[in-house]
Amino acid sequence: MARKEVSREPSTLVPFALLTEYERRSLEHVAGLPEQLDAPGLWRGVGYRVGTRRLASGFDEVREILPLPPITQVPGAQPWMLGVANVRGNLLPIVDLKQFLEGERTVLHESQRVLLVRQPGGDVAVLIDELYGQRSFTEPQKVAEAQAAEESLYQGRYAHFVDRAYRVDEQPWGIFSLDRLARTPEFRQAAG
Repeated sequence: MARKEVSREPSTLVPFALLTEYERRSLEHVAGLPEQLDAPGLWRGVGYRVGTRRLASGFDEVREILPLPPITQVPGAQPWMLGVANVRGNLLPIVDLKQFLEGERTVLHESQRVLLVRQPGGDVAVLIDELYGQRSFTEPQKVAEAQAAEESLYQGRYAHFVDRAYRVDEQPWGIFSLDRLARTPEFRQAAG
């Protein structure tokens, strides 16, 4: 029995061959091979923007990413404490991260996101300006400490929470410790 050549056009493929073709095409566009995803010196986390700074935090520090829920203000709270929100039956404090770090209020809009962060005594949601999604950084992209000290990532209150920096396409990224933020006494005592 002669073997029939399979056409590469998806519309003429049998279901299994079609799936095989989709897999082949998707693997052509993989950013990194599986062995590269856990390569030594590779750091992965969630990328976001606060003010003009691009930051990233480890997957282990971000419990969940949510759209900005409706907020109820809390009288007498710190200015950076926006209020509380009901998320699936749990009241969560919502903190304006930019205002906490820079003293400048974030302009609220519908497409904003909050990062749910675990802290002793319950979760807290921190408001970010923009979500970039998953980010990966490699050792060659790491910025030397002397050069990193000159970056805006290490200025002001950010210096307490940014552990290291990477540079991708001339853009600095700071690795921001949400865990350290959640343990900061001032942050934990949001009620004025």
